[in-house]
Amino acid sequence: MTRTPADLVGARPGASFEITFDGRPVPALSGQSVAAALWGAGILAWRTTRGGGRPRGAFCGIGQCYDCLATINGEPNRRACLVPAGPGDAITTQEGHGHDGIGV
Repeated sequence: MTRTPADLVGARPGASFEITFDGRPVPALSGQSVAAALWGAGILAWRTTRGGGRPRGAFCGIGQCYDCLATINGEPNRRACLVPAGPGDAITTQEGHGHDGIGV
């Protein structure tokens, strides 16, 4: 008998929906965080560091480290591991501190 992790915990995810990452469609499920949806699509980095432009994505997964900062629906510095994905969400790669356009 083969069981999946979803079977073991009794998960019953809702219908899938679509978000976008840098304009590309990404499937997501109800209850998934933005980081989980991106990881599920094979996207491991969605931010670059201020010094050096090194790629970053989810690290701790619980909102403590801030490596997963993303620009979500035009709002920079959102912790992708804590933000629930919603239908039509637009996630874009955040470069540096996320405030380049406002001169901070």
